[in-house]
Amino acid sequence: MGALSGKIAVVTGGNSGIGLSAAKIFAAEGAQVVITGRRRQAVEEAIAQIGAGALGIQGNVADVAHHDEVAQQILQRFGALDIYMANAGINTITHSADVSEAEYDAQFAVNTRGVFFGVQKLIPIMRNGGAIILTGSLASEKVLDGHAVYAGSKAAINAFARAWAIELKSRGIRVNVLSPGPVDTAILDKLGIPFEQRGLFEKAMAEAIPLGRMGQPEELAKAALFLASDASSFVTGINLRVDGGMAVL
Repeated sequence: MGALSGKIAVVTGGNSGIGLSAAKIFAAEGAQVVITGRRRQAVEEAIAQIGAGALGIQGNVADVAHHDEVAQQILQRFGALDIYMANAGINTITHSADVSEAEYDAQFAVNTRGVFFGVQKLIPIMRNGGAIILTGSLASEKVLDGHAVYAGSKAAINAFARAWAIELKSRGIRVNVLSPGPVDTAILDKLGIPFEQRGLFEKAMAEAIPLGRMGQPEELAKAALFLASDASSFVTGINLRVDGGMAVL
């Protein structure tokens, strides 16, 4: 039996990067996995990769109605939920002086509002003893150039986790933050780093990380599995940094 046998797990933003890797390892460990994502084609392609009867729901986490739909579908199909990984997020690297209202609003809508209302809507159908994992960021603790808005949106995640760990203690639901450092995912392309500068970027990142390299999505997925499984049964309210030690420099 796998570590998550018989569990129902939802991963937002599960169509790529850390979310997809987490969904894969959850499924491999026996969970019935449901992923969400904004692009239907990307969700369908991810479902094919995850296998094990995984399901996909298209939608935008910034839309509260989307979370109502997810909760309704989980309740109708499975009766309850055991694991919720609020992973969907966006980042626009811009110096504070140049941040537009649209950039600001978009990041807080997805990274903060999306997490809050996702958890609010899914808690009522979560079984006692469940696990909530919020994908945070090293940026919430370490100043990174051009990350002020993103850092602010992720700092709120840490506050949410601490509050919810107390609010949900009577139900035995554990709430923890998983904070990645630089990870080698497709988001690097979305950040606008030209292909020809990718090597220089990775070299600079490696020099800033004690372990000397960027992380891999699979490494974050293994940490998510720890937080989702009984291996972390006495762990709640923490911020687990999986950053190669970057936070200490």
